[in-house]
Amino acid sequence: MKLIRDILAGKKAAGKPAVSFEFFPPKTDEGDRALLEKQIPALLAARPDFCSVTYGAGGSTREKTLRIVDNIQRQHHLPALAHLTCVNHTRDEVRALLEKIRALNGRNILALRGDPPGGGEFQPTPGGFEFSAQLVKFIREQGDFSTGVAGFPEGHIACRGGKLEDWRHLQEKVEAGADFVVTQLFFDNADFFEFRDHVAGKLGVQVPLIPGMVAILSAAQITRFTQMCGAKIPPALRKQLDAIGADDEAAMRFGIEYATQQCAELLRAGVPGLHFYTLNKAHSTVAVLKNLGLA
Repeated sequence: MKLIRDILAGKKAAGKPAVSFEFFPPKTDEGDRALLEKQIPALLAARPDFCSVTYGAGGSTREKTLRIVDNIQRQHHLPALAHLTCVNHTRDEVRALLEKIRALNGRNILALRGDPPGGGEFQPTPGGFEFSAQLVKFIREQGDFSTGVAGFPEGHIACRGGKLEDWRHLQEKVEAGADFVVTQLFFDNADFFEFRDHVAGKLGVQVPLIPGMVAILSAAQITRFTQMCGAKIPPALRKQLDAIGADDEAAMRFGIEYATQQCAELLRAGVPGLHFYTLNKAHSTVAVLKNLGLA
């Protein structure tokens, strides 16, 4: 299976943006069937370059994450990026997980500090990792994986020193061996441009910085998401969402339009790709890509 760093290099050489999708492991058997039999095939018809599968808090979806990664790679022949976190993992457990991923022909990892189950403050696991940069370095030492990391245009919600300190931590992750960065979702492109200019221009980070995008499906849902992850909803967007209220059909139409405009501006600014948080739904993401001429 192709390494994502090679995929990104190839797209750059061709002058085209990479397109990628993210899925999360459902909580029910019905959700599993809908994702594997309906939503993923519909999304893959848009011909993405790779996809990623998230990892529940504390590694709670570890086995299901790997099953979905394996399904995507075997049935659809698409490189799948497996998330891997520091939470509740010793170094020996991470080493064993990497061997399992390698046995499934997985070669791509998104290395994250991760969230503890039930919330609360992160506590390092004895014999494990305190920072994601340590996890990145460890993965690099285990063989030929392509490793990505997360970036936060508005700063990580748990970084008490603010976004400039958080961006220095990103520099450390890249110096430890990260090949590319996928950002948290954001709704104001000015935040991404400030992040990119600082990280690439002032800190010298030269790996691809891929913006993470989402097409809003409902006003209530995106409000919950942003409160959890610390991303802001700009005042003008908040006003429009308040006007839409509980009309989820109108919210979905508006979300497609807003994401299309946001992505178009990012593409004009030369981003190396677009990573879509699909929320395990195909329609809106595919519609945005069709609007952009990328599907």
